[in-house]
Amino acid sequence: MTFKTLKSTLAASVLLISASLFSAQSFAEHHSKKGDKKDIIDTAVAAGSFNTLATALTEAGLIETLKGEGPFTVFAPTDEAFAKIPADQLKAILADKELLTSILTYHVVAGKAKAADVVKLDSATSLQGSDLAISTADGVKVNDANVIKTDILTSNGVIHVIDTVLVPAQ
Repeated sequence: MTFKTLKSTLAASVLLISASLFSAQSFAEHHSKKGDKKDIIDTAVAAGSFNTLATALTEAGLIETLKGEGPFTVFAPTDEAFAKIPADQLKAILADKELLTSILTYHVVAGKAKAADVVKLDSATSLQGSDLAISTADGVKVNDANVIKTDILTSNGVIHVIDTVLVPAQ
């Protein structure tokens, strides 16, 4: 093999390797925008401040629903929000699957409503079937709950963090 042949073989190899790396990087970037993003459940669990919500969703059998395609908008109460409920009352709610499901689906709206969309609304219909009142008069509120963090984007929707558990009218 001559030096000239070796040089052109090396140049071709470098080009081939560069093209492969560029293609792999483009593929990774393209898929990481959507593919690496966690769903609503995995995002909430990873946050570490929604343990009671995760337990409640498990008890109600709603994990697979919120891992589904969606899109969903979830007004997610923190552990501190659940702590506002007296322990014996919370235990009773967790034991009553029908009531628990009603309360949890009251926190979910079909579609992906980012904060910019939510503030334009007066109300939104929950998956439970009742409407949630939305107000921007003194910060953003959903019923009596303050929205304390917005636009946590997931692969199947968006989470807005609230400081109070929402309870539908009975």
